[in-house]
Amino acid sequence: MKRRVLVVTPRLGLHARPANLFAQTSARFRSDIKVRKEADGEEIVINGKSIMGLMMLAAACGESVEVLVDGPDEDEAIKKIEELFVRKFDEE
Repeated sequence: MKRRVLVVTPRLGLHARPANLFAQTSARFRSDIKVRKEADGEEIVINGKSIMGLMMLAAACGESVEVLVDGPDEDEAIKKIEELFVRKFDEE
């Protein structure tokens, strides 16, 4: 299993467009992809292949999320997801 803590970079957080990019990228891989966030002492874990789940996470700009990838192509999957965050989801 690969884990990365990443900082949400889009100015408006993980709204529809970046959530869609994240889900589309995740869907290309067979690995299980989860996104975890802590809010008000609660842990929220959603499926990284779900646009709605990602949007419901309500991750704002500057917040950290943990991405967990487990499966046969986890190395490539985590690499591509990290690239989205580094590229700021192509919003700049």
